[in-house]
Amino acid sequence: MRNWWAGLDGKSRTAAASVCVVVVMASLAWAAVPLYNLFCRVTGFGGTTQVSEAASDEILDQTINIRFDASVERGFPWEFRPVERTMTLRIGETGIAFYEAYNPTDHVVAGTASYNVTPYAAGGYFTKIACFCFTMQVLQPGERVQMPVTFYVDPDLVNDMDARDINTITLSYTFHPAELPESAAPVATN
Repeated sequence: MRNWWAGLDGKSRTAAASVCVVVVMASLAWAAVPLYNLFCRVTGFGGTTQVSEAASDEILDQTINIRFDASVERGFPWEFRPVERTMTLRIGETGIAFYEAYNPTDHVVAGTASYNVTPYAAGGYFTKIACFCFTMQVLQPGERVQMPVTFYVDPDLVNDMDARDINTITLSYTFHPAELPESAAPVATN
């Protein structure tokens, strides 16, 4: 490698260095989104919630208020709202909340939900056990469904200097259009 580099003239070295810079930058750009998503899931950064398969084994006497918020991307035809706007739980206690979605159109519509919690410092402590946001939702024309989210607030919240004074957490969902899976696509008739 050393002999190869030494054998290049100034213009060739500049061109080779430029190609290397472009390759490195393209690699970093390609890896940025997955690495950022991993960072957010691990740290709760930006209100990213945690995921668990089981409930908390510790429940504190301290309570916390949970607010629920819902919206749809502009132009997305569904109506989407939380069934209950607020709930108060003990920290570590498992809660279940329902969101209602309605497809007022005359055709099948698929959607996926993005979510976050605020304040952002609570993201690392808000833990989902089950959620409709983990899978694509497909609603038939005129269909109305209630979709559950099961969650708890991790008791470690009270030990975090930045999060321990939080008394209200807002869980927000936004539904976005998704490509209709083949299994749900309407069958053409002749």
